[in-house]
Amino acid sequence: MTDLTIDMQRLQQDINELGQIGRDADRGLHRRAFSEGDRAGREWFRGRLEAAGLDVWQDGAANLHGRLDYDGKRPVVAMGSHLDTVPGGGPLDGALGVLIGLEVLRTAKENAVDLAYPLEVIDFTDEEGRFGGMFGSQAMAGKLTPESISHARDLEGVTLVEAMANWGLNADDALAARRDPHTLHAFIETHIEQGPVLDRRGLSVGVVEAITGLFKWEVRLKGQPNHAGTTPMDMRIDPFQGLAEFGGEINRLIEEHGSPNSRATIGRVELAPGAANTVPGMATFSFEVRDTDEKVLTALAHAARRTLSSLARRRDLMFEFDVLSEIDPVRCDPGIVQTIEAQAERMGLEYITMPSGAAHDTQSMSRITRTGMIFVPSLQGRSHSAAEWTNWEDIETGANLTLQSALALAARQ
Repeated sequence: MTDLTIDMQRLQQDINELGQIGRDADRGLHRRAFSEGDRAGREWFRGRLEAAGLDVWQDGAANLHGRLDYDGKRPVVAMGSHLDTVPGGGPLDGALGVLIGLEVLRTAKENAVDLAYPLEVIDFTDEEGRFGGMFGSQAMAGKLTPESISHARDLEGVTLVEAMANWGLNADDALAARRDPHTLHAFIETHIEQGPVLDRRGLSVGVVEAITGLFKWEVRLKGQPNHAGTTPMDMRIDPFQGLAEFGGEINRLIEEHGSPNSRATIGRVELAPGAANTVPGMATFSFEVRDTDEKVLTALAHAARRTLSSLARRRDLMFEFDVLSEIDPVRCDPGIVQTIEAQAERMGLEYITMPSGAAHDTQSMSRITRTGMIFVPSLQGRSHSAAEWTNWEDIETGANLTLQSALALAARQ
């Protein structure tokens, strides 16, 4: 069993074929959840599952499952990720974990591995957030409500209910996708790092020990619009100046209240009325903070609120904000981490344990089973773009580490 390896030529063919589905003139992939590109990618994947002779099942949240040696009695060792993409995304984000999971099942089946626990691969629905993010894994974790389903809509105003109905699906069936924890023995997600650490260090794999949580706010600083030529500088009530001051405070907030894993970003700014010759009356901006420690996130939120309130008072501005999203950080299961590390050492691989700065379906799955993640490097740390790529030899190494880790958890010793 320990000498088994995946069929890299087959995996490479799968990656290349799937990487053409949803490709546009910009060379990026367009497989947003419940789009035609997403449908085509799912149909292609279903065909691969069926061709491999696996049991195929789609649950109420449209998660697509392939199963090997499944009898409905023993809990499964599951793997997977997502096939949906951001607009103009790359070929590996999410898709790599799904295809490696498929390859693990095919390899185990072809070599008649004696499994103590069945194997399962999952394509989760809408990880990338057209309707909020991690919809499929949240459904499996039992985190959805009728209200959250009915209120979910994309940036164009299309509702989740409408999008699923266009596929002949009832969105409320997602409530029935909740997975009994007793049906799961473990879950492993293999993913590109989406950052530069592994690439810069020349490593083929990283073992994830914790996954970042985050909070995202929409902040509004309200001042007084006025003529840019006739309003003296010392008589302005300018919300942009408040925004600029807060931007300059971010590094201090991280140094005083954060950790080495903290990240804070102002990624979108809108000034109103938005004329070159007008002092703005409103500055609206996004503020997103990430860390792997819930206490650190709480401390950063409190500190950011105090800072914004203080500068607003000094500048005669009104300050308000809405919480757009909150995701709790999670730690991967120490036993799963140890299993992956042991297999990496047995294979003679150099690796590091590291946090994930991006959110993943593993966070949802951690609520119902033991979880672990394997990272492979992203060239120049690039992701969510057509330039996203990982060298073939690193993909092969990550796939074989996934194979050995999954079999260590699932196969009879």
